[in-house]
Amino acid sequence: MITEVHVPLGERAYDIRIGGGLLGRAGAEIAPLLHRSRVAVITDENVGARHLDTLRTGLAAEGIEMVSLALPPGESTKGWPQFSRAVEWLLEQKVERRDVVVALGGGVIGDLVGFAAAVLRRGVRFVQIPTSLLAQVDSSVGGKTGINAPQGKNLIGAFHQPSLVLADTDVLKTLPTRDFLAGYGEVVKYGLLGDAAFFEWLEENGPALAAGDDDARIYAVRRSCEMKAEIVVRDETEQGDRALLNLGHTFCHALEAATGYSDRLLHGEGVAVGCALAFELSSRLGLCAQEDPSRVRAHLKAMGMKCDLSDIPGDLPGAEALLELMGQDKKVVDGQLRFILARGIGQAFVTSDVPREAVLDVLHDGLS
Repeated sequence: MITEVHVPLGERAYDIRIGGGLLGRAGAEIAPLLHRSRVAVITDENVGARHLDTLRTGLAAEGIEMVSLALPPGESTKGWPQFSRAVEWLLEQKVERRDVVVALGGGVIGDLVGFAAAVLRRGVRFVQIPTSLLAQVDSSVGGKTGINAPQGKNLIGAFHQPSLVLADTDVLKTLPTRDFLAGYGEVVKYGLLGDAAFFEWLEENGPALAAGDDDARIYAVRRSCEMKAEIVVRDETEQGDRALLNLGHTFCHALEAATGYSDRLLHGEGVAVGCALAFELSSRLGLCAQEDPSRVRAHLKAMGMKCDLSDIPGDLPGAEALLELMGQDKKVVDGQLRFILARGIGQAFVTSDVPREAVLDVLHDGLS
């Protein structure tokens, strides 16, 4: 079953196609976008080893030639050296402005390749083929592209919408359990920020989804993409509502920096911990019921996920140092940290009016 979410952004509108077998029929999906039967694909070495041949066969079925580059896997790829390598390779392949670049991989590849497409010849079209749950429900949708700087994550980049997103849910079967559950952190986020009924559905169906239920996975990816698309259409360049998508991320990005962007803490794991902390902070400020953070943490624990600072291996810096790292976040406006807090499950909102001491108390207690 193939289902579709449309992202209506005028001339930059595109479809997100979701379901099994899309990699094998990528040629039929991508062919309508092409002016010449050739695409340049950038992936990482792990994803390439698993899925590049299937993609090549799917493209060849429609007479589309493919050239490819495989970058090293991991968050450290998302910086200037590999970005420069990708752009220079695309130029060597004589990619023209009317051509299409394909990003085959998780969030790192999608972000880096999208940014390369944004700046190459002042903008070429690109197709996202996300291969992780996190990328399928979040990073491949919405046009945020970029790379990391020593000062923080995603500080260099551009808004550049894809021309098409192909979310092949069969590919998720090849993910290690930890990577799948990390992506599930972003799925839970959507229920927490704006759809209490979806969160209830996840409480009931999360275990089946994790165990490989195809229909549950397709529904979860679709609902997440629908919610993200609705918000992106309202606020494409994050002037207001789009910041809601950063629920949990202010804490998460500080924790990722504190753990050196290493596999001590995967991004989606940081989002899950960050969501739990955001609800704890909301509860302490009297914004939501005390039961809400308990319910969030109970579901994350039931899914076998990280939800507390103590779940992160190794030593973390103190509360003051973590708060300092939050100050490097892109969501700082006029020097004020913006938090996404909640009045209840499914009722998130953006605010800069958060007492410093309240944040420090939550961090102190989480670290103790």
